[in-house]
Amino acid sequence: MSDLMNSVGFDLDLTLADTRAGIAAVYDEVALRTGVFIDSVAVVARLGPPLEWELANWMPAEEVPAAADVYRELYPSIAIPVTTLMPGAREAVEAVRRAGGRVAVVTGKNARDAASTVEFLGLDVDEVAGSVFGAAKGPALAAFGAAAYVGDHVADIDAARAGGVVSVAVATGVYPVGELRDHGADVTLGDLTEFVEWFDGWRTPAALV
Repeated sequence: MSDLMNSVGFDLDLTLADTRAGIAAVYDEVALRTGVFIDSVAVVARLGPPLEWELANWMPAEEVPAAADVYRELYPSIAIPVTTLMPGAREAVEAVRRAGGRVAVVTGKNARDAASTVEFLGLDVDEVAGSVFGAAKGPALAAFGAAAYVGDHVADIDAARAGGVVSVAVATGVYPVGELRDHGADVTLGDLTEFVEWFDGWRTPAALV
């Protein structure tokens, strides 16, 4: 298998990075500053869709852009310092590296905060593509030359389909393994601690052809 075919794209929130505490804290501060009630517990229980979609659950459409600006202003100082790696995340990235592959992060988070999060966590990543969700991630995956895409959301399965790559779903977000499988994931894992064994087994047969 070529180096290109070893390359993998990863989602960020709840796939590589545990951003729940930081995101909740930012939403709490946005609520204080705007005077709008936001249940941050409910928000982090359904992470995945774009920021503007979530804010639209709590305020009129005309107020969303300004609230989104406040959120993005606060995120670097509040959320990033309390972000941690998901179990197995570093090992998963390192496994791709050992195979000579390249690693991309393709995420709905804006590119600035995504890149800063990756840097803060010390992950060895070649490319970060931000502000894309669901099937809209497909072109970024195709352009990068990924052979697989790993994510925790059913929309990440749609992303893999759109990019023409193998869909690897991890049950570390909202969806359990059964729902990810039912949505059409090619591979389902409990979490990224299972990724290395899967990846090594997946790439070895083709490498021997």
